[in-house]
Formats: sequence, C-alpha cells, structure tokens
Amino acid sequence: MLPKSEREQIIQLVRHWVVPAIGCTEPICVALAVSRATEELGALPARIEARLSANILKNAMGVGIPGTGMVGLPIAIALGALIGRSAYGLEVLRDCTPEAVERGRSYLAEQRIAITLKDDAPAKLYVEVVCSSADGHTSTVIIAGEHTHYIYIAHDGEVLLDEPLSAAADDAAACAPTLTLRKVYDFATTTPLEEIEFINEARRLNEAAAERSLEGNYGHCLGKALSRPLGRGIMGDSIFSHILSSTSCACDARMAGAMIPVMSNSGSGNQGICATNPVVVFAEENHNTAEEMTRALMLSHLTAIYIKQHLGTLSALCGCVVASTGSSCGITYLMGGTYEQVTYAVKNMIANLTGMVCDGAKPSCALKLTTGVSTAVLSAMLAMQGNCVSSLEGIIDDDVDKSIRNLVTIGAEAMNETDRRVLDIMTHK
Repeated sequence: MLPKSEREQIIQLVRHWVVPAIGCTEPICVALAVSRATEELGALPARIEARLSANILKNAMGVGIPGTGMVGLPIAIALGALIGRSAYGLEVLRDCTPEAVERGRSYLAEQRIAITLKDDAPAKLYVEVVCSSADGHTSTVIIAGEHTHYIYIAHDGEVLLDEPLSAAADDAAACAPTLTLRKVYDFATTTPLEEIEFINEARRLNEAAAERSLEGNYGHCLGKALSRPLGRGIMGDSIFSHILSSTSCACDARMAGAMIPVMSNSGSGNQGICATNPVVVFAEENHNTAEEMTRALMLSHLTAIYIKQHLGTLSALCGCVVASTGSSCGITYLMGGTYEQVTYAVKNMIANLTGMVCDGAKPSCALKLTTGVSTAVLSAMLAMQGNCVSSLEGIIDDDVDKSIRNLVTIGAEAMNETDRRVLDIMTHK
C-alpha cells in the first residue's frame, strides 16, 4: 500500500480531473469565460468578442449545445451571457430553459457576437473573451491551460487577476505525484476502499446518461442501433455488444446537446464516458463484486489521467485512445488480471490505436469511442491469454511507461501538423 501522504496526493489529483460536466467541454469553456466576463461587467453585454485557439475552435464547431437543439459556439456564448453562472464551472449552462434559448436566438439575431481565431495563442486551450456594455464599460476574461483555469480578469482596464500561463501547469503539478503505471495499479488495488469510493459517482452519472439516451434520438443513434433487434442480430446479445451500446449511447446524447450531466476525465466528458461505461457494464455482467468494480473504475480513470498528464488537455490525438486504454486496464483487472497482464493490455492498445486523429467534437465521436472500447476489450482478452505486442513491433517498448511516452511523443509533438491540416480542412468546407 502506498504511504498515506502519497495516497492523499493522488486522491486530490483524481478529484481535480474527474468532475461533472454538461455538454462538450470546449464550447462550455467558452460559455464559462463569457459568464465570468458578464458577471464582472455587471450588465448584459452589448457586444462579445471571443478570440480562441485553433483547438478550441475545432472542438466547438460541430457539437450540440445542451438544451438548445442548436450546434456550435454562438448559442453557447449567448447563453453564457444570458443565464450562465461561473460558479457552476463546467455545468455553467445548468439553468438553461426553452425561454432562455429563445432569448439566445434573439441575441444572436442582433449580431452582437464576434468569434475569431487567436493566431498567436500561447496554449492549445486558450479562450479570450472581451465583453462591452452599451455605455462603454468593458471586461476581459482569459481561460488557458485547463477548461476552468482563469489566468486574466480585468474590468475597465483594472486588472483583477493576472498570472502566467505556466501557473495552470504549476497548480496541476503541485497536486500531482510522479506517476508510473505500477503506482497507478498499486493505488487502485490496495488503497483502503473508503478512500476511493467517490469514483462511483462516475458510474452513477455515466450509466444514467446511457439509459436516458435511449429515450430520444440523439446524434447518429449509434447506441440505439447496437441495442435494437437488428444490431443484436448482427453484433450478438453479449457483454461486448452491451459495452459498445452503453458507451455510444452516452456519447450520442452528450454530443447532440442533451441536458444530461456526465462525469468527465481530464477535461473531456467523452473521456469520462470511455473510462467508465465499459468497466461498469463488464463488472455488472461478469458478476464482479462492488469492491472490484470500484477499484477497476479507479484504475481506469487514473490510468487516463496519468497519460493525459503528459499528453496535454487538448491534442491532435483523439482522447478516446487514452481513455479506452484506461478502460482496458480496468477490464483486465475485472477479468482477474495481474499487473503484468495490465501492462500487456496497455501495450496492445498503444500498438493498435496510436494515430487516431481528433477532428473536433461532434456526434460522430460516438463512432470513435466505440472503436476505442472495442479495442479495449480485445486488448484485455489478449492480455489475459499472455499475448502482448512486443518491443520488436512498431513503437512498443519492453518498458510499459516508455511505451506510453512513445504514444505521448507522437500525439503531443509529431501530430501538430496534422492538427493544423485538420483545422484548415474544417474551416474551408
């Protein structure tokens, strides 16, 4: 068992990165900045200027905004000003109503909002919002590094907050012990149960999101397609098909803008779904104990956090690669796997999914999540048989942590040109 002080650091890290969110976190992050700027202004803005990094634009262009039936940044920005409450964090639009949406439509019709690319943005996650009132007052809010991390706030030129961008990383580092996969595994499997039971809130939220998705027709209805008679006839009525259906159902609803909260991981609701639902479905249908499910969930979420610590909040690499690697670890554990077999699962995942491109947040993310979690199950099955991609193949190293660093190097550095090309294609269609 890890020392108590180290366990407390890891618990703080998990609580920091595993939080509820309503809607895709990139447009919600912009809405959060707008709500804070509106609060500082003290009046409904006559004009709102949003200057955004390329990655924020990419992830906000095609996604549904909760409770609106509309897609994209303009309505998120309007509602951030009209009904947003910054105290809610990533649930900033929690108070959205049909009446608020109509007010938002009217606000948009008045052409008060300007959205531009911040060419020299100092971070991949960068949101700069300037709100102006009819009588000439202004407020400025900048969020950077993390979806809820303010680095600059000003009102009529008076600076209320000004800290370097590195402060976001410094804050994260302050509560982040040096992790290895071995340490992640030991923490998840040996920490007293009462210290980690809070992770079960992810199960409650994300399982409910999947169930509520079946009540409507969201996105591309992938989850419904898998659970209908035709889907069951093709895919079977199995643990595997149920894992795919539950995961894609929750993603269908979230990406289409359903007013359904999910538990996020590392700033992404889809990553939270991907790290949760496969583990929960497998544990329930494999008749694992409540303790085993709790430990598997912690293993899954903490593995994703460990990888994302090095990859960064936003990247050209699809986040489901990271989160489904976590779920593969959790499923391997639920199958009775040892630490060695968990390392096999990680290597199998990296050998398969490295290079999956993020081309923005959108309804078709459900397809990518389904690809990720199907690979998670296959990787766990191979790991339990003692089969693992070797260091003679591709980017895999004998050392599992080195294999993870190889994945991160490709996702965080080598794919930057891919990121630029993807945005160029998306903005010139």
